[in-house]
Amino acid sequence: MRTDDFWAVIDRATADRPASPAEVAERAVADLATRDPEEIVAWGRHLDKVMVASGTEDLWAAAYLINSGADEAGFDAFRGWLIAHGRKAVAAAVPAPDVLANVVAIKEGADTGAVFEAEEVLGIAARAYEEATGTPLPAEDRPRHRPEVADLWDFDNEDEMRRRLPRLSALFLEPPD
Repeated sequence: MRTDDFWAVIDRATADRPASPAEVAERAVADLATRDPEEIVAWGRHLDKVMVASGTEDLWAAAYLINSGADEAGFDAFRGWLIAHGRKAVAAAVPAPDVLANVVAIKEGADTGAVFEAEEVLGIAARAYEEATGTPLPAEDRPRHRPEVADLWDFDNEDEMRRRLPRLSALFLEPPD
């Protein structure tokens, strides 16, 4: 599956601005479930590639700041939320996670304590495959898609957080002006 084909499924699922990432996932499942099972498997493999590419230490730090903590599952769910916002959002946030400080919902989340996670996005291929075939998605070896926890810098080190993610730190570590 080509990258454009992968993102086209997300683009169709985000058409007309759905209410939530959960709705994006529902729409994507419905779209994929109409396709050949091999194409669904290929879509799932491409999702794995996106997860590998987005599995950066600084994006994890951003998720940690934004969601008031993020273990491995929380980081994965945060990336599901990001993927539900489309290719441009992922392409902007992966190399420079501090750009997430410009996202209106995240700015508001600094005041409301909202959590940005969408685990259901990570299960799109499995759900679509099961709907299409009546059987579970074939098990495959999946690539490691995040750093080892022991190798991460200390996300509780506020000075380091301010150095690496100054705009997000201003929202989440310092009191509002």
